[in-house]
Order: sequence, then structure tokens, then C-alpha cells
Amino acid sequence: MKHEELRSLVEDRKEELIQLCSEMIRIPSENPPGEMDAMISYLCAYLDKHGIQYEIVKGNESAPNIIARMGQKDGRVLLLNGHCDIVPAGNLEKWDFDPFGGEVRGGKILGRGASDMKTGLAGLLFAMGILADNKVPLNGEVVLSIVPDEEVSGQFGTKWLVENNVIHGDACLIAEPTGSLNCEIGQKGCCWLKLTASGVPAHGSLAPFAGDNAINRLIKVLNRIEAIRDITPRYDDATAAVMEKSRDMAKKLIQAKGAQHVLNHCTVNLGKISGGTKVNMVPDYAEAEIDIRIPIGVSCEMVEEQVIRIIKESGVAGVSYSFCWQSEANSTSDTEEIVEIVADHVAKIWGEPLARTYQWASSDARFFRYAGIPTLQYGPANLEGIHAYNETVDVQDVVNAAKIYTCTIIDYLNGKN
Repeated sequence: MKHEELRSLVEDRKEELIQLCSEMIRIPSENPPGEMDAMISYLCAYLDKHGIQYEIVKGNESAPNIIARMGQKDGRVLLLNGHCDIVPAGNLEKWDFDPFGGEVRGGKILGRGASDMKTGLAGLLFAMGILADNKVPLNGEVVLSIVPDEEVSGQFGTKWLVENNVIHGDACLIAEPTGSLNCEIGQKGCCWLKLTASGVPAHGSLAPFAGDNAINRLIKVLNRIEAIRDITPRYDDATAAVMEKSRDMAKKLIQAKGAQHVLNHCTVNLGKISGGTKVNMVPDYAEAEIDIRIPIGVSCEMVEEQVIRIIKESGVAGVSYSFCWQSEANSTSDTEEIVEIVADHVAKIWGEPLARTYQWASSDARFFRYAGIPTLQYGPANLEGIHAYNETVDVQDVVNAAKIYTCTIIDYLNGKN
């Protein structure tokens, strides 16, 4: 089937797509608490309606994953991925509309999850439904994984599915929000650092002559912790070129002065600190938790080496470190076939080139890339509403994304037509 025919099929049925998006938004699936039964039931009913085979698999009893499959097993496998959980709506009084109303107004779909990422997921489902309804032959298999816990690190969703070989493929397209003219081909890693300091307790009236203050010890290290930002990334010329484009994109998207530096530097956020028992006691224990995001070209090992150096150079005893969580920065080549196919259809539909950039945050894409699967993220979005109040997405962005998904499936499995 030709591209023009595929795009026409989506255009002719776009009202069904918008209805699908609205109905998904009306089903609260906030995480936490992570109650997904109503959403899973709705999505399974959609797959049943279009005759698409699926199964529900669980990393644990509270984490149902839907795996939907189409096509034949003797060709290439294209993975599609999306999460059905959303961040909490927060204070409802700060919304200008019902976050679970799924209202369509002024060319926009309104509500929590409109951009992140119920409409992107709806686009993937709709693309598979279009192909199934029209019995379009596939010279390979398309496998859609719908996961319930991306917003809380994906432990029993994508991570579990990939590491247990429940899903595997030759390339992966994730419908995470990027906006119509941008795709994400790499993202930062993360190190959550915990520093602990021990001291010697004493009566507070005798300080500093008696006892040894654990908080003071910790502060001496914390005063140097920003040196983690001095780690120099190591990457090749191709990566450097994408990095500069990513920095330019960040400068446009983030209003804060100098924010583009988050792409090629470690960021260091002292997020939590505690210590002491009582104001009139010299504290014998203190701790701090620090969120460190690491760019492409910096490894968790390099961060650890710098932490050891910082503690040593602080000159204090009794301070130790541990990492609560670590994930490496990850990327896919900007010339990978799946990236080129998506870019080709973006250019045809939007009439402009697709930017291929790195992201300052992280997502489930890392689990596919760790497994060696070329992965990009492309999805409809109005970025200013993501994880904030008054989340929206443009109707045209959603419709065009569905066209791009449909054509991408065909081109990757059947060859360009």
C-alpha cells in the first residue's frame, strides 16, 4: 500500500483517533498510586475490536504489561513502545480545565497525559488498528509493548520485558513526547549519590571543644561536590555534532539562562539533607542525597572516581558514599535506518526537516539501547504542559504522528514504497 493511501486512511478516520485520545485521558492512571486495571481493560478492548492478538504479562502482580503483535515471524521485528501511566494531576484548583475531561477545544486535546503520553500511545494503537482493519500484509512483525510504570522508573515494565527477553527486535520506536519536528536519539544517564558522615556525640554547650560534628564534616564535602560538573565528556565528532544541535534546541526550549549546558555537563542537585538528633547535641550522623545526571561521554565510573577524589581532597574523615541508583547515558546513531525512515515521513507530512537531538532527562528508551536495539522517541507534544498544570497537545500533531507511525511500520517491515 502506498504512502498516500496510508495517510488518507488515517485522515479519513481522524475523528476516531481523537475520540480514542479523549477516552484514554478520561481514565485516570496516575502513578503513584499506579492503579492500571481500568486503563488496561480499555486498551485490551480496543485491541479486541480490531482483531489484534495480545497477551498480558506481569513483572509483578501490580504491573500488567500488554504485548500486542501483528504480522509474520520470519522477517524483521519492529518494536513499538508506550506507557499508559501518567504523573499525578496535583492541585486540581490550579488547572484551567478538568485534567481528566479529555476535552477538545481550539484545535487542542486537553488533560493530564495529553502530551505525556496518552496521545502518542493512541497513535501507535491507531496505526496498528488501521493496518489490521485493512488487512495490510507485513513482511515481518510489529510488536507493541504498553507498560504501566515508566513514570516510576520502569522496573517491572520495559526493563523487565527487555531483560527477560519477553520482547526483542531489530529497532524500536517509542511515542514519548518530543514535538512534531524533533526526535530524541540519546539521553543522559543518572547517578543518585548518598553521602554519609559519622561523628562523635557530645553536649552542644561544649562544641567545638568536645565531640566531632558529623554535619560539619558532611558540609565540607558538599562544598566541593559541584566539582562533579568539571568532568569532561569524551565522544567522537559525530556525537559532538548532534550535541551542538541538542544544545541549540535546549536553548530554545528552556528559558533559564545557560540551560543548554545541561546537555554536555553533569548536573548536580542536592535534593535531600538530614542529620542530628537534637539542637543541643553534637550530631554523630548526617547524610545527603544528590541527583547527578550524566551526559553522553561520561560514565558512572568517571563520576565515582570524581566523588572519591572530592572526599579525599576535603580532608575530613568519617565520610563515605554509596549509589542508590545508576544508569549510563545512551544513544542511537542519527543515521540509523529507523531514524531516517521517521525523518523521511516527517519531511513529507510537515514539510520541514526532523531535528535529531539528545535529551536532558531519561526514559524507558535506555533499556532498549542497553540491549543493543536502535531506538528513537518521537511523539506529539506541547512541551510546556508536561509534568505541569494545563497539559495539552495539538490535534494536528496527533493526527500527523499517527500517519508517520503507520508509514514507518510499513517502510521498516516491507521496504520503502
